[in-house]
Amino acid sequence: MTDKIDEKSPINSIARITETQKKALSKLGIGTIRDLLYHFPNRYGDTASIKTIDSLLPKEKAVVFGTIENLKTSKAYNKKIPMAEGTLKDDTGTVKITWFNQPYIAKMIGEGSLVRIEGTVSKRQKSDSLYFSNPEIEKVGSLPQGVGDALFRDKEGVSQDAWRLYPIYQETKGIRSAWIYHTIQKIFKQNILENLEDPLPREILDRYNLPGFKTAMIWMHSPQKESDAKAARKRFAFEEVFFIQVQKQKARREFKKNPAFVIDKDEKDINEFVKRFPFEATRSQKDSIESILSDMRKSHAMSRLLEGDVGSGKTAVAATTAYAAVTTRPLGQTFGTLQVAYMAPTEILARQHFENFITYFEYLGISIGLITGAKCRKFPSKVNPKGWTDISRTQLLKWVGSGEISILIGTHALIQKKVSFKHLAYTIIDEQHRFGVQQRAKLVTRGKNAEQTLNSDGTRKLTKEKDTYSKARTSASVLHSLASIPHLLSMSATPIPRTLALTIYGDLDLSILDEMPKGRKPIITEVVLPTNRQSTYEKIRKELEAGRQAYVICPRIDEPDPAKETAVLAKSAKAEAKRLKRDIFPEYEIEVLHSKMKPAEKESIMNDFADYKTQILVATSVVEVGVNVPNATVIVIEGAERFGLAQLHQLRGRVIRSNHQAYCYVFTENSSKKTVERLKALQTAKNGFELSEFDLKLRGPGSLGIGKQWGISDIAMEALSNLKMVEAARNEATRILEEDEELKKYPLIRKKIEDGKIREFHFE
Repeated sequence: MTDKIDEKSPINSIARITETQKKALSKLGIGTIRDLLYHFPNRYGDTASIKTIDSLLPKEKAVVFGTIENLKTSKAYNKKIPMAEGTLKDDTGTVKITWFNQPYIAKMIGEGSLVRIEGTVSKRQKSDSLYFSNPEIEKVGSLPQGVGDALFRDKEGVSQDAWRLYPIYQETKGIRSAWIYHTIQKIFKQNILENLEDPLPREILDRYNLPGFKTAMIWMHSPQKESDAKAARKRFAFEEVFFIQVQKQKARREFKKNPAFVIDKDEKDINEFVKRFPFEATRSQKDSIESILSDMRKSHAMSRLLEGDVGSGKTAVAATTAYAAVTTRPLGQTFGTLQVAYMAPTEILARQHFENFITYFEYLGISIGLITGAKCRKFPSKVNPKGWTDISRTQLLKWVGSGEISILIGTHALIQKKVSFKHLAYTIIDEQHRFGVQQRAKLVTRGKNAEQTLNSDGTRKLTKEKDTYSKARTSASVLHSLASIPHLLSMSATPIPRTLALTIYGDLDLSILDEMPKGRKPIITEVVLPTNRQSTYEKIRKELEAGRQAYVICPRIDEPDPAKETAVLAKSAKAEAKRLKRDIFPEYEIEVLHSKMKPAEKESIMNDFADYKTQILVATSVVEVGVNVPNATVIVIEGAERFGLAQLHQLRGRVIRSNHQAYCYVFTENSSKKTVERLKALQTAKNGFELSEFDLKLRGPGSLGIGKQWGISDIAMEALSNLKMVEAARNEATRILEEDEELKKYPLIRKKIEDGKIREFHFE
């Protein structure tokens, strides 16, 4: 033990830990006392639901209090497995308990101890008697009121209500919830909390009636009543969202200090470009275009998120705003154009955008380039002015560097060091959540001038020219002579709850496309149970006979190994393709697509599908993003219960690509009421935004996988169902930064941000 123990001290300074426990704690992300204090309970058990032994039922999870008797160690019959055995007794009866591979429990607990048992009740086949196998066991000072023999009293004077609420923590092999609870109680007894300052300013605590740090921490881990636990969770949820907001708002203010190219396009020209679309622009598309163009007219860099459902027309908005950039001359020049970089997460999607942009810009004679890990292309070709040609990477980079290529579309290849633009004025990132923070920042620094004066995160380097920025904010010529960084538009087709958008995208202005283009028919979605599978195949056959095509999505690539207990038993793309060809649709061509294929192989298969050489494409969720085949009107999703609603919605968007009626058949092997209810939300939700809100309410925090995806803790995810709390945290962060941008009056807030303890958000 060390002399001085504080929040940064390792766990073994407060409790003895074995090597197994050390590894388990590391798996949970716990290394210090502070880490353990912030390892909050997932939930709380309530003695109101505690069972007496005579009321136990097979297969139920139960909590029972009583006296442990007849403890002994032995070995399991014919297995030589060491084990501990005992009998739990309360005033209603007895029940046998067995712990396999844990013989030490017999010595650790002690005969006649008062204990709390939690586990699943099992039933012996021969005798019909009930027993617990490998339950949690914990010594207690007294029995909760109304449980067991009333003669049992707490000799240490602990209140009878002390066990009314008991915390239940996330566990892993080697660390039990009870161990975490008792170790935290040891921390409390060391008075470590006394030396910790509250990072939230007193005025905020008072304004929102939040408990102070010490009180909230004790209530979180040792609540005496439900209201204590709720108040503590509210306080720490607010704290995390608040610090995320401070970080995001600060980054936003820093980014907006960067000078940018002023793009001021005439409204008449924009309208003429929009009229060339093969569809009428929706109201939300027009509003988003105007918001982006308004930002571009300013002398500081735009940072905006365009969020819209699959098929809502984000690419058309991107093309229109790109048109404004590439028809604007660089300052002081009568030739050339400003440049646009467009980054997509996959080669398939990058190539698709390249071909789409050709249709948008071919009448203007604008040069468009494509760069991926596999190849480079340029439009127009000297040989064929209406087509593109493959060119060398060296030649493409030369033309990008000289400004001859006005629009460069690509994958991660766009952010390689060798890629340098002459007049990069606008960057567009599609499916932005699939890129890491650093990857997105690198694209912003691709311009020659920006590379010299910006850090990798998009903030300015400290240079002698620093003062010039503030003195000449309104002088376009001075701004451009220094470092002009590109305007940034991020796009996402994954609708998320508004509270989450306000939190994780606090550094971005938000535009939302909440309408579908006119003439687009709502997709017909059906949840298909095993009994209806055959009749559904006949519906699909009618579409195929009408000349349409179909996707079949499977959770796995290969068949699961039956020898592995942990194998996910779900349909595989390879096996399902063979079954469909053999038993269901022998007359149609069927291909398989999955993530382990080489890029050239994927492209060949997608080309065959797009050219109607293949009628059915069996794939994994690799087609979730970037596949555009208007003739495909049917999508079948196998094992749908294994996907989140957001991903299911994203997948079915593959067939909302034309004015033909589209169908989505959601196949599930799980007929439980809860599963069917969740999947039927796909039928009733009007759009992805409504669906994401529904999923958040139905399945609780982390329902979309969004907690893990964005690095937000479970407790902060709880706050995302409370719009008022998120808005309050956002408003407080904005207020503080407006009053004190350098946070000199708030050293604890500044320290937390500088320490880098605030979470970053991306899908990696």
